[in-house]
Amino acid sequence: MIFRNRSLARIGAGALLASGALTAFGSPAQASGTETDLAIEVAGTRVAANAQGKFAYAKVTNTGKNTPSELAVRVDVSKVDFDKVAAVPAVEDGCDVEFAGEKPTAFICYATEKGLPGPGETTDLPVVLFKFEGTGTYQAPLSFKLVSKDDTNAANNTKTATLDFSDASGPDLSVVAEDVKQGVKIVDGNPVYSGDLHAGGRSALTYFITNQGDKAAAGLKISVKLPKGVTPTEVEPGCEYAADKSTFTCTYANFGLIPQDEDTNAEDKLYSAYGFYHLFDVAADVKPGALKGGLVSVEPVGSEPTRARTAAVTLPENVTGLQASDVDATDNSDGYAVIVAAKGGAGGGDDDGGLPVTGAQTTLIGGIGGVVLVAGAAMFMVARRRRVVLVTPGDEKPTA
Repeated sequence: MIFRNRSLARIGAGALLASGALTAFGSPAQASGTETDLAIEVAGTRVAANAQGKFAYAKVTNTGKNTPSELAVRVDVSKVDFDKVAAVPAVEDGCDVEFAGEKPTAFICYATEKGLPGPGETTDLPVVLFKFEGTGTYQAPLSFKLVSKDDTNAANNTKTATLDFSDASGPDLSVVAEDVKQGVKIVDGNPVYSGDLHAGGRSALTYFITNQGDKAAAGLKISVKLPKGVTPTEVEPGCEYAADKSTFTCTYANFGLIPQDEDTNAEDKLYSAYGFYHLFDVAADVKPGALKGGLVSVEPVGSEPTRARTAAVTLPENVTGLQASDVDATDNSDGYAVIVAAKGGAGGGDDDGGLPVTGAQTTLIGGIGGVVLVAGAAMFMVARRRRVVLVTPGDEKPTA
């Protein structure tokens, strides 16, 4: 999930910017053991009426059997009026830019070595969508193309989407689920990520939900599908499970999310995003490789017009929360894979620190602050304010 800037000359395509074409990437021969089928999808390009902006995502999934040696994503923004709005990839080191005069027409972003997706894995390119003051509704086409000399199927390399600053108002929930590659150890009663995940091992699915709309969501309804060969470590209170426990749904009536544009007070107890985890066990007879088909989906349960929400309350038995309409449903779901390593292999076994949590009865990792989108003359920088809040088991009220 890491993209960075890389000189075009380093991959023998120095004339790429001048030509505006990407065909030069397809001409080199594939390196042995790196050929694979890469596919691209796009989500989250519709923005609520009163939201200043949001993150959209280009998602590249490796559906083949090898890890590519290189990967780039070209974002065509030639039809976007940058005097009114912006659509810019949000990566740490920036991207190569194509211009027509002073107007950007395309961005080319390269995956780092760590960001190259292995078999079954997905790497995400976040794209900032931003409108300037005074801009009303606006639409423009966007085009996304993945480029890799190792790709074996050109049919799924391009996606188009509409950049839509809409007149719709409401919550706009976005979920990002991480591929699971590490095992979990229990240390002092808390799970900590460490080393590779093997058959018979235990780990945790981690995902983050953000409200990028212009109204608060009063609560959340989260549905999780586990890949075949994976089962929940335990049954969590308040969640409904299928008979085989391969899918479950959790409704958190008290976990409201305010719009990210309104998440400006680091001292309050209102949040625009939450992180969640679910412990799971991998079957002992699972073969090494990617367990595919995992999916996390979220829906808002009711909406609030402003940031000033009343204290969360438990609904009476005869009252049912109603789902609110989500401004952009394309980013309400995100797939993930569970990567099972071969025992005794050369995979990374280092301890990357850990993710301590407060107990198995709560899946909340913490509340995460909002996103601030700052427009510059030609490029745009993104800053996130993050706050982590731990909660006690069974308590649905986050505390600072």
